[in-house]
Amino acid sequence: MSDGPDGTRTLLVVHHTPSPPTREILEAVLAGANDPEITGVTVRAVPALGATVPDVLAADGYLFGTTANFGYMSGALKHFFDTVYYPCLDAVAGRPYGLWVHGNNDTAGAVASVRKLVVGLGLTQAAGDVEITGPIDAGVRERCYELGATVAVTVAGEL
Repeated sequence: MSDGPDGTRTLLVVHHTPSPPTREILEAVLAGANDPEITGVTVRAVPALGATVPDVLAADGYLFGTTANFGYMSGALKHFFDTVYYPCLDAVAGRPYGLWVHGNNDTAGAVASVRKLVVGLGLTQAAGDVEITGPIDAGVRERCYELGATVAVTVAGEL
């Protein structure tokens, strides 16, 4: 991983958060990633439809968040991967990532679809996937906070 000019590393959070519950998940992930006890990492959150190849290449690690739509990741996150996959192939191998998926009743297909792409990119899983069905409660918020913090600490080089 490469340090930025001020010695920090960058964690890129690419997300599709179209509803209040998915926004609440994103906020919990970002709160964990920005925990004041974690130093040496800058967190950048970019909506999936706005994330670019330069964003990916400039980051030292990634958090991906999506809804589960008809057994697959969101179209927005799929568009992101379609846009960055080949230009970033080989350049990002070994960098850490984390994933959260929210679905009404099933997340398995969405998780599997993201896993295929991150494996193809050669990314390294830094934390277990957070799969969420149903309402957002304190337990979900805690798991999302831990996901954000774990990946941020990994990117910062503290693990």
